[in-house]
Amino acid sequence: MDTFDLLRLGIDVVFTPLTLFFILIGNLLGVIFGALPGVSASMAVALMVPFTFKLDPVGSIAFLSAVYCAAITGGGIPAILFKIPGTPASAVTTFDGYPLAVRGESGRAMLVVLVSSAVGGIVSALAMLLVSRQLSELGLRFGPSELFAVACLGLSVLTSMDEDRMVKTLISGLLGLFIATMAMDPVEGVPRLTFGFSYLLGGIPMIPVMIGMFAVSEVLKQVIRPTRIKSDKIIDFKRSRKWLSLREWWDLKMTMLRCSILGTIVGILPGAGATISSFLGYSMEMKFTKHPEEFGKGSLHGLSASETSNNAATGGSMVPLLSLGIPGGNAAAVMVAALMLQGVQVGPMLLKTQPVYLSGVFVSMVVTNILMIFVAFGVALAFAKLMDIPYHFLGPLIILFASVGSFATQNNLTDVLTMVVAGLGGYLMAEFHYSPAALTLGLVLGDICENNLRRGVMIAGGDYWAMLSRPITAGLLLACAVFLALPVIRRILRGNRQAAA
Repeated sequence: MDTFDLLRLGIDVVFTPLTLFFILIGNLLGVIFGALPGVSASMAVALMVPFTFKLDPVGSIAFLSAVYCAAITGGGIPAILFKIPGTPASAVTTFDGYPLAVRGESGRAMLVVLVSSAVGGIVSALAMLLVSRQLSELGLRFGPSELFAVACLGLSVLTSMDEDRMVKTLISGLLGLFIATMAMDPVEGVPRLTFGFSYLLGGIPMIPVMIGMFAVSEVLKQVIRPTRIKSDKIIDFKRSRKWLSLREWWDLKMTMLRCSILGTIVGILPGAGATISSFLGYSMEMKFTKHPEEFGKGSLHGLSASETSNNAATGGSMVPLLSLGIPGGNAAAVMVAALMLQGVQVGPMLLKTQPVYLSGVFVSMVVTNILMIFVAFGVALAFAKLMDIPYHFLGPLIILFASVGSFATQNNLTDVLTMVVAGLGGYLMAEFHYSPAALTLGLVLGDICENNLRRGVMIAGGDYWAMLSRPITAGLLLACAVFLALPVIRRILRGNRQAAA
């Protein structure tokens, strides 16, 4: 069956009133779940699985795909309006989304998020239809050593985050890597840096730390220095009517294209997912942009890079699922279970024996990403009404949302305490000009770095050189070294020019 036959088959099975209705409902539920702090995309999909038991297989996977894609996008709404990442994949969105909102440009920021998300999702869906087998074979070439190199590539952004305070940013990132080691040793199986607390055996939970670092610390800033943001510059979505010009959209085209491709590739890698994809996309754009100094201060390119990458990873994670039967992420793993309950056998023979599911996923993801723009915009308007609340009421409300989100992750009150400690730490770090974002990056990538490094060394029989000299690994590590060195070289050259002047 050729591509056009697959496309026609997908349109026939998806463009029915019932399936389109479920896609719409999946969009709405996904955006709402994604906008609630602490509810990850995987959790949203898992919560929706019981509602698919009475659906046909095509309707089931269309519904779950809509929830998955929309949840990733929905996480960007509180990231922009409240500086609370709705999902871990939206943490990078806070870097530039919130500064834009503070400047009264929340409407522009939201529009970039929604369009970039749709572009990333549609490009990854096209890749899933056209080159799923080839991408799956590429993903299978990535073993522990290659995944270690990918994580190192993500860490290379540390030298670019704040070139004026490069040393403090590096210290923050290294502190995040250190905190990531506080857990049960993944190889030896013994407690490490847990200080006798059983809570730490599973490691420092990522979501409470993110919520604390970004949301709680921001509330503390506003409480201690309430005049820092004047009343006429407090986020006001309704008055943000200055939309993007055609020139600005045209300037974002290459950012969306690069990050769509990167996000799709990262999405197929086992254990990577949308969170890693967003960090890598942001890091890549900081290297390509002509104005890296704008990143973290309200850059449209930074915002687009984050949201394009994390949404492209949704389609990427479906590629090995449908082609090989191997889920590319947690949400995809939940979908495997749901499909198996429906009697669908995912894997290499799916395209030959049941092509309707591959074509149905493709068309439903395209429809989802288009509908998602309008659904998410409506949900954002509802959330923006909270901005009319005076900050002395809004601040405690944000803390309440943050606390509920932290608790909902594991139903553990200690997670709320972790959020509070992270909030205090994030505030102090910002006051002394360290980087909470760099610490979060180190925490997210630290576990991936260590686990894959140790597994790679074990597979290589203890030979570090044999592990690091693998072609893909060596190429990625070389790129990492170049990316780390470029900001340093740029800073030295700038200093020499100023001295000569």
